Amino acid sequence: MNPSCARCKKIVYPTEKVNCLDKFWHKACFQCEVCKMTLNMKNYKGYDKKPYCNAHYPKSSFTAVADTPENLRLKKQSKLQSQVQYKEDFEKNKGKGFSAVANTPELERIKKNQELVSNIKYHEEFEKSKGTSAAAGERRPSNDIPQYNVQHEVHQGYQQRQEPQPQVYTPPAAPVAQPPSIGKRYRAVYDYAAADDDEISFLDGDLIIDVQQIDEGWMYGTVERTGDTGMLPANYVEAV
Repeated sequence: MNPSCARCKKIVYPTEKVNCLDKFWHKACFQCEVCKMTLNMKNYKGYDKKPYCNAHYPKSSFTAVADTPENLRLKKQSKLQSQVQYKEDFEKNKGKGFSAVANTPELERIKKNQELVSNIKYHEEFEKSKGTSAAAGERRPSNDIPQYNVQHEVHQGYQQRQEPQPQVYTPPAAPVAQPPSIGKRYRAVYDYAAADDDEISFLDGDLIIDVQQIDEGWMYGTVERTGDTGMLPANYVEAV
């Protein structure tokens, strides 16, 4: 027999069932108790067997008496989802390689800097090796029979081919006018980390442009700072 939804009390069929907090919910009924934003298994926070979003989760401290297995699990989950834990993991894993999951803009910037440093180091070693080879050639005793220096001839031929070319003046291209932004503009009032691939992450104060309303709890827009486009919770932003 199919169970009933904990919110609307209607029958929950297997294709739309969410089993969480010892209850069964419709996917659309699994909402924050305060703002009614639709939640999922990655971004919900349970309190007193009720789902809440990160912004409206009741702030409470756990005592030695109230440290039940459920509260310990929720406390651990809240810590893992916090920005402090993310920064600690990032510092611990710095220099140990990058995975596809952790390709954040900050990690991409570090990878590019490391590639530039590697290229500079390679060129420095190459120039040193050239200087060492030249010094070894000068110390080599000369024989009566002249030796044909292939590298020198190739280098001379390359220099002969590298004749200066006349420079042609190219007028600068006219600036292309940026298309006007469509949709509304919002400003983030909380930090948000994307829980799904179709969502976007942003920081408090970021400007969200081209915003389109999807439903009561979600919007679709672009973070002006990073250029990322996707879904975002409506209760994390305010209209500009």
